[in-house]
Amino acid sequence: MKILIAGFQHETNTFAPTKASWQSFVQGEGFPPLARGLDLLSLRDVNVPAGGFIQAAEAAGHSLVPVIWAGASASAHVTEDAYERIAGEIVEAVRRGGYDAIYLDLHGAMVTEHLDDGEGELLARVRSIVGADMPIVVSLDLHANVTEQMFAFADAMVAYRTYPHVDMAETGARAAHILTRLSEARERGLKRVVRRIPFLIPVNGMCTLAEPARGMYERLAALEQGSIVSLSFAPGFPAADFPECGAAVWGFGFDEAAVTAAVDALVGAIVAQERDWDVRFLAPDDAVREAMRLAEHATSPVVIADTQDNPGAGGDSNTMGLVRALLRHGASNAAVGLIWDPQAAAKAHEAGVGATIELALAGGSGVPGDAPLAERFVVEHLADGRVRFDGPMMNGMWTEIGPVACLRIDGVRIAVSSVKMQMFDRNLYRVAGIEPERMKILVNKSSVHYRADFDAIAAAHLVAKAPGPMAADPADLPWQRIDPRMRLRPNGTSLRELHGSAAHASR
Repeated sequence: MKILIAGFQHETNTFAPTKASWQSFVQGEGFPPLARGLDLLSLRDVNVPAGGFIQAAEAAGHSLVPVIWAGASASAHVTEDAYERIAGEIVEAVRRGGYDAIYLDLHGAMVTEHLDDGEGELLARVRSIVGADMPIVVSLDLHANVTEQMFAFADAMVAYRTYPHVDMAETGARAAHILTRLSEARERGLKRVVRRIPFLIPVNGMCTLAEPARGMYERLAALEQGSIVSLSFAPGFPAADFPECGAAVWGFGFDEAAVTAAVDALVGAIVAQERDWDVRFLAPDDAVREAMRLAEHATSPVVIADTQDNPGAGGDSNTMGLVRALLRHGASNAAVGLIWDPQAAAKAHEAGVGATIELALAGGSGVPGDAPLAERFVVEHLADGRVRFDGPMMNGMWTEIGPVACLRIDGVRIAVSSVKMQMFDRNLYRVAGIEPERMKILVNKSSVHYRADFDAIAAAHLVAKAPGPMAADPADLPWQRIDPRMRLRPNGTSLRELHGSAAHASR
């Protein structure tokens, strides 16, 4: 086949402070920077779905029509300008024709300034051009909020099975294999079964390195056999305030009864373990005290996840709550990264290594309890911010995070960047002159992705709930438009129940 290939990735936190602009996608912000045409094929060696698809499709003898690939760090809504420019390039290429099938590398949780369902709208536009007979296969993030519109216009969709997402390329390869099987499906009829999960799952509870997620995906893989072409479980992204936010399980296959049985078995197991999907969080002071206690006898770093300021979930990577907690308790040999503050990085570069500078560092989130840290810092290291990822997530990819500085205050070193990026690779510390293995405590602006590269060196993992724009507990968010029947956390209450209780209390 000749296959048109394009990618458009964004995870939207509608409660976050900063939107994704065109420039966000040009830079990539932790994803590969925007690529067009033949440059897209250079992703074949990068751990993104398009990379795995390219390798599998070429190995199978297919030829590719590459259009555009664009991704940006999680944030608030994608601007209408950015969406229409990228979606417009994809739709225009579809309109030109000259291909036999379409593969789209999407996230599945994109909300724009003008659309609740960015992926569903893109698929609708594509389908309106190519008609019902053109095969369209989509790969999705594990955090997709999958919609009815997406199911209506794609022939098949397949989601990641790991968080941290070390299987992105593998998922793209599975999409290629599914596309190959679609020729058979069009003769026999590929059946689809979808079920929704009735409660929101905290992001930290989705980690597939731990239960219950690990066991659930093992069960999913075991059920995917025979006439069942594909099974997927997307726990969703619980910070997008629109009616279809939430987790889902779905399957495709030739035997509808078999697919239904497999999907229902997975949903039954997930719901039966509802309480196990909840997460224990620590207050900042408790997290630091516990990290210091563990670090006394540890031979490797204790890692604290600053989950509510995770730029991979909509934070701006600039809150100071955990930095203040480290300083309050006199933590030593501790490092924090990355703090996004271009002005602070520029001032450090102007002053030079060894200088002491006065700064009001970061703290611009606007979240109650957060504020800039006005102190004197020693400039310990400076770099241009060009870094290669050697960890499992984006292995082999080069990126630019702009001028970088290591600022020290007392026993705490802070890696400051000029481009916002989640701390998911140890080289993001090293580019700032910090050797993470030598630290006693690491505070990572991340929820789970950091574990892909840091598990090998971590003596323990703690999850802190410091002030930040990404609520670790979805029940803490000011929901307005979510399905009123959806429980806002495992074993929690729904919006309907909350409003009912409020109405009763007011009488």
